[in-house]
Amino acid sequence: MTNKAVYYITLMIFLLGCSQSNTSISKSEGKKSNALINETSPYLLQHAYNPVDWKAWNDDALQLAKDQNKLIVISVGYSACHWCHVMEEESFENDSVAKLMNDNFINIKVDREERPDIDQIYMNAVQLMTGSGGWPLNCITLPDGRPVFGGTYFTKAQWIKILKDMSSLYQKDPKKVISFAEKLTEGVRNSDLITVKKERVDFDTELLGVAVKEFTKSLDFKDGGQKGSPKFPSSSHLDFLLRYSFQTNNDQLKDYVVTTLTKMANGGIYDQIEGGFSRYSVDDKWHIPHFEKMLYDNAQLVSLYSKAYQLTKNIDFKEIVEETLNFVDSEFLTKEGAFFSSLDADSENSQGELEEGVYYTWTQDELQSLLGDDFELFKDYYNINAKGKWENDLYVLYRTANDSIFTEAHDLSFENFDAKKESWKQKLMAVRYKRHKPKLDDKVLTSWNALMLKAYIDAFNAIGSKAYLKKATDNANFIINNQLSSDGALYHSYKNGKSTIDGFSEDYAHVISAFIELYQTTLNEKWLDSSKVLLDYTIENFLNKESSMFYFTSDSSTNLITRKTEVYDNVIPSSNSVLAENLFKLGHYYSDKTYLKLGNQMLKNVNDEMLEIPSVYTNWMSLYLNYSNPYYEVAISGKDANTKLKALKTYYIPNILISGATTESTLPLLKNKFIEDKTLIYVCVNGTCKLPVDSVNKALSQILK
Repeated sequence: MTNKAVYYITLMIFLLGCSQSNTSISKSEGKKSNALINETSPYLLQHAYNPVDWKAWNDDALQLAKDQNKLIVISVGYSACHWCHVMEEESFENDSVAKLMNDNFINIKVDREERPDIDQIYMNAVQLMTGSGGWPLNCITLPDGRPVFGGTYFTKAQWIKILKDMSSLYQKDPKKVISFAEKLTEGVRNSDLITVKKERVDFDTELLGVAVKEFTKSLDFKDGGQKGSPKFPSSSHLDFLLRYSFQTNNDQLKDYVVTTLTKMANGGIYDQIEGGFSRYSVDDKWHIPHFEKMLYDNAQLVSLYSKAYQLTKNIDFKEIVEETLNFVDSEFLTKEGAFFSSLDADSENSQGELEEGVYYTWTQDELQSLLGDDFELFKDYYNINAKGKWENDLYVLYRTANDSIFTEAHDLSFENFDAKKESWKQKLMAVRYKRHKPKLDDKVLTSWNALMLKAYIDAFNAIGSKAYLKKATDNANFIINNQLSSDGALYHSYKNGKSTIDGFSEDYAHVISAFIELYQTTLNEKWLDSSKVLLDYTIENFLNKESSMFYFTSDSSTNLITRKTEVYDNVIPSSNSVLAENLFKLGHYYSDKTYLKLGNQMLKNVNDEMLEIPSVYTNWMSLYLNYSNPYYEVAISGKDANTKLKALKTYYIPNILISGATTESTLPLLKNKFIEDKTLIYVCVNGTCKLPVDSVNKALSQILK
């Protein structure tokens, strides 16, 4: 397994790396475009009129470097990256810098969201060279792509010196450069080697408890999240802890999750006017965000708040789900049923300059003018005071008291106060809509869409809105109709009616997982069958048979210097942890011992490090609970199966796998369970079932004992 230090470096990059916002595409008047003008990525198009002769990552660009024996500059960023655009303005739009780059290098621009496979290789190289990383990621490589130098943001003077020094060194002493590249590339290839665990592993409740106890040392029980700042939602952490607290009756951890969700919902990280979450807060109180809104964050948080609402029936959590999905519908949902990727932090201010957070922040004078007599009440509720102040006399709306305490203190009824809040929001939204909106990254990513698909399913199960289930089904059909090729492979990206880029293991992992959840909610076996077909394709094309883990790229990927294996659960659970969970579930659905054995081996492979550094294995630990704690297969068979399913799904029960049918089914979990004119629920463990019952309450008594 990879060295533990690599994880902490990786995590630091996710937490502290560039996360601000997009500038507009460089003005093109009188400027010649480069090869990026033919790309669809908004990030690449922003560089299409740079004087740097940028090329996209493709075989032609890589072959050109070999033919001309030139070093390659690989510059990686994404559309919400503030420092990417600073470096563009300072260096890549400068004619003298561009000449230096064009004369001596082949220059390749990469959108890390479109090509995470490229990003992870060269980020790994920079980590090994410098001990840290971030974006923009700038790496200089040999003509064959092997890295020799790298870093993140460089000033113009620094970048010029680096370009001159590297070009001169390669001309004068190429053997020295090649020797270093060989050693560095070997380090990149070896950094995530998996140790195959051949001996028996007993997945033990007590051992997991020890790991959780170690994990809790880093938790902020007062304000939620991890201790210190910045604060990230860390949905995988919270999802595991919610489940663990439920299955072990741990009230302390349950309260911690509820505290975290409440503090986030009250904070500036949550858009108090239009809904939706920013990526993280820079402080330790969830107050001041980096204002970009990412699809994957909002998807995972909708799922999390939906589950928390199922468990606690806290009406505030339901409201957060509804408001966030309203925001997603308004800003991200396409006519085709897909979802765009992100909204930037920056937008134009009244002087036409890009400014972070200008769309979301307010001056006191502005609020007083808008709200009139209601301003004093609004001021108290949203802390238009020293607590809520940000910078330059701007305020980020921020709540510190829940509504019951606030209304009691101000002698207000809930009904009247809700009406006031709605009136305030409408007035502020009307002003916002006159402002320049943050720019939209309008590419569609398959893996992120699958997370949003699952979010709508979870929201439907918790709240019951049929509109949510329809959007989930529409998105699933979009993936099937647009992102699935005739040979069974998924595409990673979609824009302007065109599907591009071969899918990565993350795409397969999250689509399979979402389709399994869609089956468990609709009982339409189409989605379960589609999951199995996709899993078989993933095994055939991504599995490393020596390690029993999945590569991030498929066997057909040929122009990378190595194939990486994604194991750590970061802002999104790792592809391998999700695939291991899929193998567990589909192994049970189809009584497939090959699936079950492979999923078990994957968990065994990470077991030792998971128990040692649990904070990077939280989705793996959820899978661990399937083995160490009670796990049930619930089969519902009969004409009223959907009615009973809907009632069952209103409960938070994370340790069940549901199958069902209104007629006879050949699915192993349902075989021989259909009885005419009856609807029965079977609670089983590894295929061994208790006596069937005819009501949800009776089934719950067999599960929640």
